[in-house]
Amino acid sequence: MSIRDWPAAERPRERLLELGAASLSDAELLAIFLRTGVTGKSAVDLARHLLNQFDGLRGLLDADLATFSAHLGLGSAKFAQLQAVMEMSRRHMAESLKRDSALESPSQVRNYLKAQLRHEPHEVFGCLFLDNKHRVLCFEVLFHGSINTAHVHPRQVVKRAMVHNAASLILCHNHPSGVTDASQADIELTRRLKDALWLIDVKVLDHVIIGDGDPLSMVECGLM
Repeated sequence: MSIRDWPAAERPRERLLELGAASLSDAELLAIFLRTGVTGKSAVDLARHLLNQFDGLRGLLDADLATFSAHLGLGSAKFAQLQAVMEMSRRHMAESLKRDSALESPSQVRNYLKAQLRHEPHEVFGCLFLDNKHRVLCFEVLFHGSINTAHVHPRQVVKRAMVHNAASLILCHNHPSGVTDASQADIELTRRLKDALWLIDVKVLDHVIIGDGDPLSMVECGLM
């Protein structure tokens, strides 16, 4: 049966308009994005099939073009649309942060950083540079690869902070394994960066570690 033949209260699009996007399941949200199904499968059935194939929504969103396009009902056009949707979401979060103090919206900051780094297959280190009112100036990825004291150079972080005339910043990096526990190397790196940035009167407000689930705040964990 086509979704058009379903009762209005059960159709994903109608439910979204009435109840809001948060009320829909992953399959229903994906079905709205897909718009149509394939022979023998409604858009919702196809969405469930794809979520099973990709082992969930995250697997689908993180897939590269070749992997994505190899699945039934998908292709380069859908891939481009999905990438555009995700980038618009990241930019929307960035614009929201620029209007308000980052310290007043810690969950929003962490969600933004997670959107920036969670899809990265390797470790990535970045900084969220803030002005003297703790509003976001910009976000930059500064280092790729294993994050430790040998690969993250304080002088480069200091240089970029000065370029942006930042008054403070939030450090962040991802753990591709998904585990957000802070290692001793993470703690030592944070200390070195705090010491280096203190010399130019730039405060390190937090170091956020991105993995599966909620990001870890080293400040809230008493690690800095």
